[in-house]
Amino acid sequence: MTEMWLVRHGQTDWNLRGIYQGQSDIPLNETGIIQAKALAASLAATRFDAIYSSDLMRARDTAAIIADAIGLPDQLDARLREINQGVWEGQTIDDVQEKYAPDFSRNPKYIVTPRAEGAESLAQVITRMVQAANDYHERNNGGRLLLATHGLSAAALYAVVNEIPLVDVVKFIPDNGKPMVVQFENSLPLPDFDQYSLQK
Repeated sequence: MTEMWLVRHGQTDWNLRGIYQGQSDIPLNETGIIQAKALAASLAATRFDAIYSSDLMRARDTAAIIADAIGLPDQLDARLREINQGVWEGQTIDDVQEKYAPDFSRNPKYIVTPRAEGAESLAQVITRMVQAANDYHERNNGGRLLLATHGLSAAALYAVVNEIPLVDVVKFIPDNGKPMVVQFENSLPLPDFDQYSLQK
């Protein structure tokens, strides 16, 4: 059995201001550092076999604080990055709504179709997160692992493990500095994305 603690990074100024971050490399703010230290203190007595982290600064620094408390090295993996938001990155939600009039409905087609120019689809995020999770599962022969990642990325993997409908992924985005725990025995299969590619 593999147990994974999916940890969303601590708060950033862009989180606070409602700005799309995506893969922009934004640092933790003071609150984010406090959140990471509080989480590290709460996990210090928990035994982990490995720590993996997105290579983006906000996740990497969160992982480093936790790794120091636990006494394990943090291993960087770009597959744990947040979804690439394309041209939306660096813009507020209000700006995006005004400029692009996006469809934020639970339309299944957006699982395989990026919402923004130059962005990733949810299916692409799920694919790399599942591949990473399966690699860690095999590499550690089960065990308890900590993944320092991002809101949508964590929610995507959580949804796959728990067989949650993919249109509901955004409902499971955790708060900054909060872990979600998933468990699985065998390598995770990818969802059937073909069914969404036919959606209009």
